[in-house]
Amino acid sequence: MTPVRSLARAMLSGIFVVSGYRNFRNPHRLAETAKPVTDRVAPLLQKAHPNFPTETETLIRLNAAVQVGAGLMLATGRFSRPAALVLAGTLVPTTVAGHPFWKNDDPIARNNNEIHTLKNLGLFGGLLLAAADTGGKPGIRWRTGHRIGHSRRSMQRAVRTARREARIAVRSAATARRLPG
Repeated sequence: MTPVRSLARAMLSGIFVVSGYRNFRNPHRLAETAKPVTDRVAPLLQKAHPNFPTETETLIRLNAAVQVGAGLMLATGRFSRPAALVLAGTLVPTTVAGHPFWKNDDPIARNNNEIHTLKNLGLFGGLLLAAADTGGKPGIRWRTGHRIGHSRRSMQRAVRTARREARIAVRSAATARRLPG
């Protein structure tokens, strides 16, 4: 991995590790703003898994723990592509719950939340780029296409060789018939 990639991943993951740690230690400070979102998500979680916790503070802690873990994985380059996707997924409820600018009547609060929403959109874009980054190595799609092309060329070469050998064998047989003896 190049130094630029390493540095960029560490910089991108920093906000998730730090804020995830803070939110894990103090989930009650976010509980009031997160409650409308967790109340809407709780029935879906119950359908998916009946024993899944649905308390607001527990969901905040769970999101924070995922952010810390995936942030550290992204920063260290271990499973960085899946970690970036997981972080992008955790960013959606965080943005919806934490920065609902569409609900603000106060122009200063609205502007502040718009800025934070745009910042999170920028982080989301960076995470999508990190998820798509193959580290300078060809991706699966390219490798698959390359292997198919290589196999096709090998097959065409084998067919040409077989035809050439068949023509030589036919000429050799015809020449052998004409020889006395």
